Amino acid sequence: MPAITGAQYIDRINKLKTNVWIDGKQVTGNISEHPAFKGVMQSQASLYDLQHDEKLKELMTYPSPTTGEAVGLSFLMPKTKEDLAKKRAMVQQWARESNGMMGRSPDYMNTTLMTLAASAHLMEGEENCFPENIRKYYEYVRDNDLSLTHTFIEPQVDRSLNYWERSTEPISASIVDRTNEGLVVKGARLLATQGGITDEMLLVSAGKPYDDESGFAFSIPSNSKGLKFICRESFVGGDSKFNYPLSSRFEEMDTIVVFDNVVVPWERVFFYDNIDVAQSYLNQSSFQPFALHQVLSRQIVKTEFMLGIVLSIIDSINISIYHHVQEKAAEIMVALETLKALVIKSEVDAKVNESGLMQPDFTTLRIAINIYPKVYPRFTEIVQLLGASGLMSIPTESAFHSPIRKDLDQYLQSKGNNAEDRVKLFRLAWDATMSPFGTRQTLYERFFFGDPVRLTLGIYQDYDKKPYIELIKRKLE
Repeated sequence: MPAITGAQYIDRINKLKTNVWIDGKQVTGNISEHPAFKGVMQSQASLYDLQHDEKLKELMTYPSPTTGEAVGLSFLMPKTKEDLAKKRAMVQQWARESNGMMGRSPDYMNTTLMTLAASAHLMEGEENCFPENIRKYYEYVRDNDLSLTHTFIEPQVDRSLNYWERSTEPISASIVDRTNEGLVVKGARLLATQGGITDEMLLVSAGKPYDDESGFAFSIPSNSKGLKFICRESFVGGDSKFNYPLSSRFEEMDTIVVFDNVVVPWERVFFYDNIDVAQSYLNQSSFQPFALHQVLSRQIVKTEFMLGIVLSIIDSINISIYHHVQEKAAEIMVALETLKALVIKSEVDAKVNESGLMQPDFTTLRIAINIYPKVYPRFTEIVQLLGASGLMSIPTESAFHSPIRKDLDQYLQSKGNNAEDRVKLFRLAWDATMSPFGTRQTLYERFFFGDPVRLTLGIYQDYDKKPYIELIKRKLE
């Protein structure tokens, strides 16, 4: 099957009848019609439809090496710097559809799976490892254009370094049996974004030192027997795109994944009972450089969107003459141009890795991923500081179709907009920065790739410091 359409995506997810719970109730009927999911599923469907736009087909797809049919370009194993630039352009085309607000659009997991398959050689000859399974799975997902979610995180029971789970029943998802059919898994994992609205789910457990049984990786269909997705509260405020311009369309649900003696077939197991591989595979593979390249490409689009909101507020209420306003807008401009420069540098400095892929420069991308968790919360603060009381004076769409319309037109107009357009703009700013959806976006970007402090320490520890120390020694001589 070539790259799918949006209708095929929705039909396929509906037919899965995945076990999804929200607000203590099981989702029944078509999940694409549920208020918490219909907006984001329609938005995701529009991404798949772009693959069939004749003007964009070359940008969005490439011929499958196995079938020759057009498949999503996010699956491409890049061999040249030009390939990297193509992947960036494809990611940003999709990101612009959601203003960068959909952090788990399919291209993220497509990129992740591509890197794991390309690095399968790291498992060759290792105990309880099946490199061929991950290669075959990548081709299967690519050639059928499957959507994936993933879960890498254990429940937050005790975050201390010496915590060792002693519960009689597993809390963190664990292998409880090994049968002829496959692994039997019981327990829970966090934090599967888009859980319940994808075809399949990938789990990678890095495990705990000296505990072989805690290290494993596999992928299974989302409707596997015994698998359950428990949702947080939905942040969809309502259907109205006037009232909820972002959350009504791009609210990606986050879920707890519960395994109740789920059987993982052997052909879907990538490794198990091997803590050394579990703790080294993601780090030694090309996962991080390529995932960061995808993430940074999307974050650039999101930064463009936030800058657009700020500049529109400035224009609407005519505050550009103030120096502090110019300074705040320039902060976002500086961040945007810095991120754009870093993604280009990562491609210019790319080198062929041991898997034969043209890998973007990892250090450059690590710098970018250290910057964004710090600047994105500042973007939301700038919107709040400039929008001020305007972010609270935002009546709903219904108010503009009521007897008080004349009052709204008179008292909510601005220098740059009539009342209705001004309220639309400020509701957009509110939904991006102050609504439950907006505050979740801030938290999401703070921790997208883990603890910001750990990310910073990683740069210090891995950075090649010797040339700079030698430079000073020479100067002192």
